[in-house]
Amino acid sequence: MSLKVGDAAEVSKTITDEDVRAFAELTGDRNPVHLDEGYAARTRFGRRIAHGMLGASLISAVLANELPGRGTVYLSQTLRFTAPVFLGDTVTARVVVKGVREDKPVVTLETVCTNQRGERVVEGEAVVLVPKV
Repeated sequence: MSLKVGDAAEVSKTITDEDVRAFAELTGDRNPVHLDEGYAARTRFGRRIAHGMLGASLISAVLANELPGRGTVYLSQTLRFTAPVFLGDTVTARVVVKGVREDKPVVTLETVCTNQRGERVVEGEAVVLVPKV
């Protein structure tokens, strides 16, 4: 696999009630802002929001399935949650190659998730180990 600065890929997913409930069950994060309409209505968000890590997890899907692809392993990931993801939002996770090490199969990527309105909901940077560069 030959990667170069500027290479990019993305995946999109509409976040459903089923996704949020499954994520809560899987992780044990049962914060009522994610699961309880009445509670969430009284928060600054006015309605339920998805777990931040649910949206951010789409970055992992891009890395594993699209770019760099099969066999990619995380070394690190920074995240900034910049806006809420509401149920029904379509989140697009995009990665862009920022750097490719010459001496090791290590790649640095900008990672951004946006909603269907183009608003950034997650920003960060990933460093990954790839099978071949």
